[in-house]
Amino acid sequence: MKRYSILLLVTAGIFTLGCSETKSNSNNKRTPSPTTSDVAAGQEEAPVTSALDTAAYNLKNKELANGDTSGYWPVKNQPYPLEGAILPFKRVVAYYGNLYSKRMGILGEYEPKEMLSRLNVEVKKWEKADPKTPVQPALHYIAVVAQGDGGKDGKYRFRMPEKHIDSVINMAKTINAIVFLDIQVSLSTIQDELPLLEKYLRLPNVHLGIDPEFSMKTGAKPGSRIGTYDAADINYCSQYLAKLVKENNLPPKIFVIHRFTRKMVTNTKDIKLRPEVQVVMHMDGWGEPELKKGTYRHFIFPEPVQFAGFKIFYKNDLKKAPNRLMTPEDLLKLKPQPVYIQYQ
Repeated sequence: MKRYSILLLVTAGIFTLGCSETKSNSNNKRTPSPTTSDVAAGQEEAPVTSALDTAAYNLKNKELANGDTSGYWPVKNQPYPLEGAILPFKRVVAYYGNLYSKRMGILGEYEPKEMLSRLNVEVKKWEKADPKTPVQPALHYIAVVAQGDGGKDGKYRFRMPEKHIDSVINMAKTINAIVFLDIQVSLSTIQDELPLLEKYLRLPNVHLGIDPEFSMKTGAKPGSRIGTYDAADINYCSQYLAKLVKENNLPPKIFVIHRFTRKMVTNTKDIKLRPEVQVVMHMDGWGEPELKKGTYRHFIFPEPVQFAGFKIFYKNDLKKAPNRLMTPEDLLKLKPQPVYIQYQ
């Protein structure tokens, strides 16, 4: 079953699309990361690249696997991150959106003070639901937005003014939040768009998100079908981020990839993991709880990369019975437990 919902936004001709799929199979498999007990049993441990507490890292990843016995989670043979890594020691809880539109997410729907207050409410819910995992608040800003107009160059994307990005970064500072800059390339490419955000990605508190939904490799207009990224595109981004981390002596970057269909991300088994970058495959489908859990089960669980994320849509998730949002307690029952939570 496939569900599409195209939301055309009047302001600046920007639009976004949300969908969910619930049925598929996968042959891609990444085996779990070694736990302390695995190593004690003689299994080879991943190389240590920092002063990281590797035992604590292994234990937390095992906890996030939530009792999974499939062999998928936790991810094996991943490099230990550099010192200062946020994941898996903290859970990131993010508000998503764009300042041009009240309809693309809660980040742009309310005035900053109200928006940050609402984010704090969600943070408190997660702290109560999982007291042993500290929460890192975040603002996830769509810095390059797919739009219905081709623009002067025919690329169907709108790059946000730097003053808007600066504004989001300043908002985040008031609550010690981190920032994600998200890219919807449309008929452009990630190789052309990512370098334009380098001045921000050099900051220690700014991280990256990319949206395959709007990567239109066939030349189709964004919104007419679901786009795609390959492992090669994802590896380009992680290599770019790793270079910035090494050159600027930064803590590891978190790299979020949206996904709700099989073909949105191809060749996941070829995605390269690096000590400088923490990769989150983020379940971005909307709908009722059972549909969302099915999307997670079919497109996140069986193709493990490193960490898992999950999105809650304040409006779209309420359209069908039982007309309720999934709670932190609901999400903590998933295998694996998502360590990045996004609210739109």
